[in-house]
Amino acid sequence: MLTDWRALLYRVARPVLFGFDPERIHHLTLRALAGAGEGRIGRRLAGWLAGPAPQGVTPVRLMGLTFRNRVGVGAGFDKDAVALRGWEALGLGFMEVGTVTPEPQPGNPRPRLFRLPADAALINRMGFNNEGAAALARRVMLARRHLPDGFVIGVNIGRAKETDAAQALDDYLACHRLVAPVADYLAINVSSPNTPGLRDLQEPAALAALLEALARAGEASGFRRPLLVKLAPDLAIGRRDAMLRMLCDTPADGVILSNTTVARDGLRTRAPLAAEPGGLSGDPLWRSTLEAVERAREIVQARLVIIASGGIGSAERAAAAVAAGADLVQLWTGLVYRGPGLVGEAVRATA
Repeated sequence: MLTDWRALLYRVARPVLFGFDPERIHHLTLRALAGAGEGRIGRRLAGWLAGPAPQGVTPVRLMGLTFRNRVGVGAGFDKDAVALRGWEALGLGFMEVGTVTPEPQPGNPRPRLFRLPADAALINRMGFNNEGAAALARRVMLARRHLPDGFVIGVNIGRAKETDAAQALDDYLACHRLVAPVADYLAINVSSPNTPGLRDLQEPAALAALLEALARAGEASGFRRPLLVKLAPDLAIGRRDAMLRMLCDTPADGVILSNTTVARDGLRTRAPLAAEPGGLSGDPLWRSTLEAVERAREIVQARLVIIASGGIGSAERAAAAVAAGADLVQLWTGLVYRGPGLVGEAVRATA
């Protein structure tokens, strides 16, 4: 019954929230979550909104890290790590912040975030807007003293928009130098559709070289962190299979399936909104996410950790992703359409 009340409250609140510009309400939500994480009453409220965590959840040990549960939020929601204590109060097992670049950058011109309610989806062309790796690292460092064991922080790193493709490696190494000391794992973003030329780094030789360089930097600095690669859902199946086999022979520790898609197949939403450039997320990705996870697990066996990301908008989908072979799941657009109660539901479903 409590879960029903939480869902009802969010259904009542959602039309009001959706009356605001998507990016504005996104930032207001982060500010509220950051504030909630700072005080006892706010933390209790956040925990209530997310729903009761199941008792006796067995922590998950992956990549040398202990996750208190299998449910996290994907990169892009909290790019600058402003609300880590609030995310923890919701009961998540991990949070992936970023994508972060070496220096601050404004991202693409607004408007750049669009709701597609008929499809329970979003289109974004944010363009890695962030305050820079140093600012993010400082926030993570300051939040650490207040966070419990078992709450894992991943940092998603990328290439700046103005960086020439030939110097892309320098950006990833610069990010590594700044954030590896405070991160639990690093996610390598080579698949966003909103930074021109970024997806070229999914070429096997380029990606292998990038991973080798990051692993060497980790060893040299004493901050060798697990490396996960975030792939695009638009890869042809054969090419993705080949990349997964290749990743098993690199320093990669895991793969995130997947990023947003440039496809617009089967949308209920009509043009011009559905034709906005950018990456599509939410319900339309669910079937491809599940199929990608199943196939990836067959290929990599136990050699790589798999994080399912894309279209996980219900507890049933979270459980299905784990049953298909995912070790962890990430929420994102589902939180926009279902509210914070989705966190507790997904944690209970995957326990």
